[in-house]
Amino acid sequence: MFRMALLVLAVPIAAQAEDLSRVETQSDFIATVEGRALTRLGITLEVRTDGRITGRAFGKDVSGDWTWRDGYFCRTLFHGADDLGPNCQVVAASADKIRFTADQGAGPSAGFSLR
Repeated sequence: MFRMALLVLAVPIAAQAEDLSRVETQSDFIATVEGRALTRLGITLEVRTDGRITGRAFGKDVSGDWTWRDGYFCRTLFHGADDLGPNCQVVAASADKIRFTADQGAGPSAGFSLR
């Protein structure tokens, strides 16, 4: 389950009646995450404006890189030494929540609080 959790960036969540809007552009994505931690039980991540992903998940370092491509958040990710591979994801957000949906929106979703 942990491996799947980080494949999307966190543990998959059930559909919720949250008022999230799709993030369409890199500038909107940066405005959403800049200087904020993405948190969920056991996971704290920072998606940096310089294209790096840093943080910790369940006692191990998390690292990776991201880019914005054709309306998707595309990332590579490592949990410790484990390479979780590349994935391009749909992003939706509100003022204090963000959700990533793997496989260009066709895969599982993962939600975080923005702090």
